[in-house]
Amino acid sequence: MAKVKTTFFCQSCGSQFSKWQGQCSACKQWNTIVEEVVQKVEKNDWKSSSQNTSKRISKPLKINEIDSAKEARMLTHDTELNRVLGGGIVPGSLTLLGGEPGIGKSTLLLQISLKLQYKTLYVSGEESQKQIKMRAERINPDNNNCYILTETKTQNIFKQIEALEPEIVIIDSIQTLHSDYIESSAGSISQIKECTSELIKFAKETSTPVLLIGHITKDGHIAGPKILEHMVDTVLQFEGDRNHVFRILRAHKNRFGSTNELGIYEMQGSGLREVTNPSEILISKKDEELSGNAIAVTLEGMRPLLIEVQALVSTAVYGTPQRSATGFNAKRLNMLLAVLEKRAGFRLGAKDVFLNITGGISIDDPATDLAVVAAILSSNEDEALPKDVCFAGEVGLSGEIRPVQRVEQRILEAEKLGFSTIFVSKYNKISLKNTAIKIQLVSKIEDLVGYLV
Repeated sequence: MAKVKTTFFCQSCGSQFSKWQGQCSACKQWNTIVEEVVQKVEKNDWKSSSQNTSKRISKPLKINEIDSAKEARMLTHDTELNRVLGGGIVPGSLTLLGGEPGIGKSTLLLQISLKLQYKTLYVSGEESQKQIKMRAERINPDNNNCYILTETKTQNIFKQIEALEPEIVIIDSIQTLHSDYIESSAGSISQIKECTSELIKFAKETSTPVLLIGHITKDGHIAGPKILEHMVDTVLQFEGDRNHVFRILRAHKNRFGSTNELGIYEMQGSGLREVTNPSEILISKKDEELSGNAIAVTLEGMRPLLIEVQALVSTAVYGTPQRSATGFNAKRLNMLLAVLEKRAGFRLGAKDVFLNITGGISIDDPATDLAVVAAILSSNEDEALPKDVCFAGEVGLSGEIRPVQRVEQRILEAEKLGFSTIFVSKYNKISLKNTAIKIQLVSKIEDLVGYLV
């Protein structure tokens, strides 16, 4: 039996130290360093010892000799997840899904496992089999390919995997697992690292994809060491407000696709519904025209979205004018207000300005600038903009309207949703012909003011 080894880990960032100290030199947090037993017994492979005798040793190959045949991705019946992953699940990949408690992480992966045509093993360390069955009956009760296992010990999980030979493994959650090779409790830094390492070794050797659910801290980061996000292939974040029904799936890291894609779901009693046309839910339906509302055509990855920008401009009653932005960069709002005051002559320095992006989403696309300016002007003059007008353009410090990328895709999306006019930069190269939508070209912010005021 090997000698028991102990070392010191920072519970905040996962840094390792040879002795205890009061402050972590990496993240500068105090009293976060604890001692943990890192090795208990001699380690074996994830497989049983009887199968380890003839283990194949990997040999280096010339890059030209490696088989470059493209491995087919495993498509789920969830188009939103397929889009965010870059076209489906890659065999042998490790995907980590994080999100706040109660946001729907377990529901999403259980729903996916119930709809897959592949043999799936759903391992839960948080719920019993009967509890999972109750949720499964609301989503899709008729499924013969999904197997439920309630276990937290990795060695027992791998024994069941050897017997069942599933095509996809789902772990809920990585913080509940523990390994016999580490003495510390489940959820500790060393346990999370060890359990993830065992799952990575299993996934790469068998080409079986593994999907993990990860808890997050109060700061919104995935709990455990930061190295956990480096070890996995894909990191997904499930976002949303529990007071709203809409959920957003983003990729923070993706070795096999883009990190700019976005998936939108609606939480219902029967599970999560895919929202194929998010523009319809992000634009409010109202009978009368209201001032301060403008429609922006933005992009999330390759996906064009039409969102509603709301602005409220009122006289400051507390002395110092307030500037508040929800879902939009507050510093960029201050810049746009300065441009309006300097280039267009609007005296907004003594007025409160509040900005909101509807739907509870955050936008960092600079093409939203033109709609923000239009909403502010509309609220300031208390004149409603036409319902069928939208905007796509970036505003520069000189008051010029700068071109935006993939403008033709934005124009076609606006046309598809029934808008009659779109304001874009004069400097965009547009080759579209015979479009039903009117393309209004503007070069300076003064031109926009002339059309709207």
